[in-house]
Amino acid sequence: MAGQWRLGLLLGLVLSGAVAAAELRLVTGDDYAPFTGKNLPGGGMLSLVVRAALAERGLSSTLDWQPWNRGYLKTLRGDYDAAFPYVRSAEREANFLYSAPLYVTEQHLFSRAEDSIELQDLSRLNGRRLCYPLGWQPPVAIQQLIDRGVLQRHSPLGLKECARLLLLQRDDLFLAGRDLGESALRSTGAEASQFHRSMAALGSSTLHLIVPRAHPRAAELIAEFDRGLAALHASGEYRRLLERYLQQAAAELSPAAP
Repeated sequence: MAGQWRLGLLLGLVLSGAVAAAELRLVTGDDYAPFTGKNLPGGGMLSLVVRAALAERGLSSTLDWQPWNRGYLKTLRGDYDAAFPYVRSAEREANFLYSAPLYVTEQHLFSRAEDSIELQDLSRLNGRRLCYPLGWQPPVAIQQLIDRGVLQRHSPLGLKECARLLLLQRDDLFLAGRDLGESALRSTGAEASQFHRSMAALGSSTLHLIVPRAHPRAAELIAEFDRGLAALHASGEYRRLLERYLQQAAAELSPAAP
């Protein structure tokens, strides 16, 4: 009984917000610029946000890189404490708790300049090829067009491949947040004049850190993370962090002076 009492006391301290000595094991995926990427400054904009929010609460962390589906499944089975960044879906919410939004992004259509496509054109695009990476969940309106056969979905491993295939005229359009889509197209060496971003946005989506519901500290980890993220917003550090990142990324993409 004494041993059980001590175990219960220790668990109570952890769940009441005491900082665990062990580092939190985080995982994300590559080639999701500007949000995550092995070769991006700090591992990407949202890698910096996640670790800064944890640091606000005195929590240290390690960050591993895995293929998206593998990282997701390894997190689900407990090999990692949390994964990011993920949009909400009913399937995921059955298995994971979600943090407050890391970032809010509006979804735009990207097409070629000589074959520009707007949202109102979608219902008339029978047989057009939509590039949308493997494992990504389309918005409901887009999924309905796929299910009806209006759009044919092609699913490579990442958005950079979608940008390349769009410019090679292998696919006709892709859907992404403004920053994400433009970053993917820049990675191909494309000029802004070569592509068209839809004037209107197809709603917005939020990106989150997720913790498996089966994790023994799931609710506490999400609560601690959300407190850290809220502190970043309240101090203005969240906006400053994003601005510094985007300025640094833009400088690295600029050609060197002669």
